[in-house]
Parts: sequence; structure tokens; C-alpha cells
Amino acid sequence: MFKKINWVVWLALVILWNYGFPQASPFQDVAVAVFLSILFIIIQLLQSRYLKKSSPRSKFVK
Repeated sequence: MFKKINWVVWLALVILWNYGFPQASPFQDVAVAVFLSILFIIIQLLQSRYLKKSSPRSKFVK
């Protein structure tokens, strides 16, 4: 679920960048897309760490 939400947010930000800065060079477009990808990979890692900490240690504990 989080992966889909992150992907949609990433895509929306890339689209906003492209429409917000139409005069940007192709290099700048690629640089921003790569930067956003790395940022969302870091966010995904932080989310997975948070979910591991908040989940119970045993499968049988409810």
C-alpha cells in the first residue's frame, strides 16, 4: 500500500516539476527525477523501519 502511495506522490511531483519548469533542460529533468527517486527510497526505508518497530514481536500476540 505504501509503495503505491509513494509512487503516485513521486509521479505527481515529477509531473509538477515538468509543468512548473517547462524551460528546464533535459539534464535538469533527469536530475530532479533521480533526486526524487532517491528521496522516496529513503522514505520507504524509514517507513519499513517504523513498521518493524511498531509491530508486535510475536506473530501470536494480538
